[in-house]
Amino acid sequence: MKRPHLLPSFLLLLASAPCWAVEPLDTFSVRAGGYITDFDTKVRADGQTGQGTRIDLHRDLGLDNNNAIGVIALSWRPWEKHEFGLSWYRDSADAERNTDRDIDFNGQHYATHTRIRAKFDLDAYEGYYTWWAWGDERWALGPRVGLIWYQMDLDLSATADVNGDPVNARAGNNVNADLPAPTIGGSWRWAPGEHWRLSADAGYFSASLNDVDADVTFGRGGVEYFPWDNWGFSLDYTVRRIEADVDASRLDGNLRFVDSGVRVGVIYRF
Repeated sequence: MKRPHLLPSFLLLLASAPCWAVEPLDTFSVRAGGYITDFDTKVRADGQTGQGTRIDLHRDLGLDNNNAIGVIALSWRPWEKHEFGLSWYRDSADAERNTDRDIDFNGQHYATHTRIRAKFDLDAYEGYYTWWAWGDERWALGPRVGLIWYQMDLDLSATADVNGDPVNARAGNNVNADLPAPTIGGSWRWAPGEHWRLSADAGYFSASLNDVDADVTFGRGGVEYFPWDNWGFSLDYTVRRIEADVDASRLDGNLRFVDSGVRVGVIYRF
């Protein structure tokens, strides 16, 4: 009995399968995945009687600036040229180490060799609007307005004095801040092939908002692959840089924050 020739049958099946081309824009999409972060954070918390020490959270406090966290995002284009998007992620880190220099933080003095426990929490909420002013069936370009709102919380507490003796009473304090980071820039999408799409976003803003005087720079570039019509995969690199002077009851000082990293995820679109 002769065996059927499977390879020609398989190739015929592929040839007869429906073919589609990914459009540069989606009507609706949901993305879920991982964010391999690289945070570079420096903060100065002033006290009532003097200026605080500028602290590098990684170098001075031992907080890990690399982490893998979850991220979720969605976009919606209810009209042909108008798109809205939202995303959210959360990160946290804690560490304990002896200081190698004197630190003044929010009115509290920590002498060299004091053992300090530090805890840092961050929630990031992002929203944007893009007007796709130009484009065709393969590409789209337009101005973009975005806002990412960081909720930061930093807690320091001394656990041992300079002699290594435990500190019984909690000698420490906490600062937290809502940090709005708006940007104005542009967005670009290009679908060079049936299953591939490239994208880029960029923006900048400098202004005072909610007791924060900040300069914000934002950039993102990515690639998407859709082996199926509605499902695909994404890979992108994002960086945000914020230099802010904060004058609020919960934090009076300065903050330099760089949020960058690689995101990988799964996309559902239509």
